[in-house]
Amino acid sequence: MMMSTFEVKLPKLGESITEGTIMKWAVKVGDTVREDDVLFEVATEKVSAEIPSPVAGKITEIRFAENDIVPVGAVMAVIETGDSDSISSSKTSDAEESQPTGSAESKISSEPVPESADLTEKKDKSGRFYSPLVRNIAQTEKITDAELETISGTGFGGRVSKADVLQYLERRGASSPAVSKAKESGVSEISASPGSHEISGGTPSDTVVEMDRVRRIIADHMVMSKNVAAHITTMVDADVTRLVQWRDRVKDDFFRREGVKLTYMPAIVEACAKALIDFPRVNASVDGYNIILKKHINIGIAVALDDGNLIVPVVHDADKLSVNGLAVAVDSLAEKARKNKLAPDDIRGGTFTITNFGTFKNIFGTPIINQPQSAILGVGYIEKRPAVMETPEGDMIAVRRKMYLSLSYDHRIIDGALGGAFLQRIADYLEAER
Repeated sequence: MMMSTFEVKLPKLGESITEGTIMKWAVKVGDTVREDDVLFEVATEKVSAEIPSPVAGKITEIRFAENDIVPVGAVMAVIETGDSDSISSSKTSDAEESQPTGSAESKISSEPVPESADLTEKKDKSGRFYSPLVRNIAQTEKITDAELETISGTGFGGRVSKADVLQYLERRGASSPAVSKAKESGVSEISASPGSHEISGGTPSDTVVEMDRVRRIIADHMVMSKNVAAHITTMVDADVTRLVQWRDRVKDDFFRREGVKLTYMPAIVEACAKALIDFPRVNASVDGYNIILKKHINIGIAVALDDGNLIVPVVHDADKLSVNGLAVAVDSLAEKARKNKLAPDDIRGGTFTITNFGTFKNIFGTPIINQPQSAILGVGYIEKRPAVMETPEGDMIAVRRKMYLSLSYDHRIIDGALGGAFLQRIADYLEAER
């Protein structure tokens, strides 16, 4: 019987996601796996996911180690499947394209390496190995050999990866010339525990806590968004008294019927979906000088996790769901997010995002756009406030339930008139009689 092999590739784990960090391998070379057995866990800025085996067979090769940063489409492992006729050679995981094999660092980035570059790993005088990509970045950024020696490696076997070099460059850019000179000579500015990084402006009593992989990716994504999009934020003060009264009136029956607690979020998602239908230019993304108007209305909802990180599960085709359907969908996604059970499809394809800092009794804020989207809604805390009401008998002051809404949007394609009208339309839908 002729044996066949199957290449397991890193799937695309969300729109705009190009790489992930291998958190844990559940198998080793030589193990026998069944179809759907978990192979490894991968983390991105949006999701942590367990990747199952698409086929049954024997693990013959594992090409990346834990904590390696791997591009979408890279071959993660090779499985010997048995009879080659039993599996289609065209079967692949959900990836955009395969990547060439080689050292882990060489697969991390799509940055071109000059044709004149030496593509072999070189051993430094100290005995450390540096990949061609790391060497190329060091040469481009004028990082000396002495500086390379000071960079702590987080790759396989303690090797310095692209991420380590980029993080070092970010720190170096914020440092003074004196600190840079000290780094070049290998002298730390402050005393710190072994393996910690040098920092500027600290004291010996300060504690240095290195970001975990997910936090690093979130940080990079947020900085990228601020650098790419022309952010502007508009706010309105919505009177949601009728919304509060409606929820109080129906929440007990809803829980008995659906088994789900009714929050305000389903109504907010519904209002956003309706407003996106009214103003399709907001449900868009930017590609150079092109505006991409999205066909589907997929609304992401930021969820805070117990480890302090964020994740944004997506309600797909939110405009096609009733409030009841939205309530069930939102509750299910939030529960899966907190249990780290979100599937790749649960965080893929968002076209608009809602972040609810009202959960923490914050009244308003200026959220950062979740790229490649063009707008994000911030929802504030609902509080009782005095308001002037117009009545047939004249103006009067009454206690109302009020909530600030803030919309951050990309001024490259959304002007103030459109952004303001869209935000007011959301408020109008929330204030409407139910």
